Amino acid sequence: MAGRKDWEVVIGLETHTQLATVSKIFSGSSTAFGAEPNTQASVVELALPGVLPVLNKGAVECAIKFGLAVGGTITDKSIFARKNYFYPDLPKGYQISQFEIPVVQGGSVTIMVGDSEKTVRLTRAHLEEDAGKSLHEDFAGMSGIDLNRAGTPLLEIVSEPDMRSSAEAVAYAKALHSLVMWLGICDGNMQEGSFRCDANVSVRPRGQKEYGTRREIKNLNSFRFLEKAIETEIDWQIATIEDGGRVKQATVLYDPDKNETREMRSKEDAMDYRYFPDPDLLPLAIPAEMIEAIRKAMPELPEAMRARFVAQYALSDYDAGVLTASHALADYFTSVLAAGGIEPKLAANWITGELASRLNEADLAPDAAPVTAPLLAGLLKRIADGTLSGKMAKDVFAAIWLGEGSADAIIEAKGLKQISDAGAIEKIIDEVLAANPKSVEEFRAGKEKAFNALVGQAMKASKGKANPTQVNEVLKRKLG
Repeated sequence: MAGRKDWEVVIGLETHTQLATVSKIFSGSSTAFGAEPNTQASVVELALPGVLPVLNKGAVECAIKFGLAVGGTITDKSIFARKNYFYPDLPKGYQISQFEIPVVQGGSVTIMVGDSEKTVRLTRAHLEEDAGKSLHEDFAGMSGIDLNRAGTPLLEIVSEPDMRSSAEAVAYAKALHSLVMWLGICDGNMQEGSFRCDANVSVRPRGQKEYGTRREIKNLNSFRFLEKAIETEIDWQIATIEDGGRVKQATVLYDPDKNETREMRSKEDAMDYRYFPDPDLLPLAIPAEMIEAIRKAMPELPEAMRARFVAQYALSDYDAGVLTASHALADYFTSVLAAGGIEPKLAANWITGELASRLNEADLAPDAAPVTAPLLAGLLKRIADGTLSGKMAKDVFAAIWLGEGSADAIIEAKGLKQISDAGAIEKIIDEVLAANPKSVEEFRAGKEKAFNALVGQAMKASKGKANPTQVNEVLKRKLG
């Protein structure tokens, strides 16, 4: 591990977000994932002579939603440009993108790193088409070309170099991932390539104002790889400089098997791509009324909902943050409360605890949980009215998850009703005290553990059905 205390890390991310349109950005071809190779590539993606691109309005609407959500400026007239480079999976020999005048300029994303809040500024977000894909694994000594992805609409979101650690970069990427899914402009599926990050990483001696030489790590499609790739690159750059070497601007790939970053090519600058306005596409003019209509139809944003949950339901910042991490989880919470008569904090505890744990184990989204919001609401009502203790409630939750019915049905079928009758509890405790004189003597001699032993005996005698709070109260009173 290279010594980091004398070095400051500088990170900026470029994030390619696949927009949730049913057709491509400049043609009517489908964007559905998983089709047979080259079955979703039209004459536009194949770049046959004389074909012309036609802009997808849905992609523009997605870009406007994002710009509004991050507080950016929506450019009333932006330009599409040709970015020239030569790859086998780019039949035209250029990619249609935006350069000098992107559709969204500026904006910011707020992130939480531990207990600290930080704002990451955005440079821009621009529309572009994706390239195809080269396939190397299935062909001995050859490569195959699949152009199904070619022309898929992307919104490339470029941050300022505001991040100073891999933890901040991951927090930013997660916040961005959550936001684009919240807005419904991206499905967020990283395995399918819907959300991928390029990380620009450099280091400089602490106190130095000038940036160091950056290297760009391409195509990171998981948060774990993003963190590991940045950490590996930081160590490599520091070690290289401390050993008397020089970091050269380059594009690199991260190899997770060897846990190393490997240079692909020297890094191109904008001039190397020979950008120029695309003569086949008019400037993108966005009317003010279109922006206003989209603004009015925008959902409540995570930050605003988080603040509302804290103010309206007296939740902690942490609970509100977890509940608004996804729209589906926030909807689940509000659906539970809609049943009426449920304490918000109790609902939050169960959703962020038991439910979240089960969802994580089963790799399920909240709206696919076997314990639906109405079923959880029914369980929470039985906790609130004293029918179930906390431990019994967990058993009932497990049974609901397995499809055994509602809380009331399971309580009835398994005889799980909590004993809250004062007389019945007193009788149980009298019997426990009579049967355990040694523990009584130890408690009165000042051994607190003896009290817990008596509570355990009382719960055992009631087969776990006695109200724990009442058991504690009655025991304390009888032991004097």
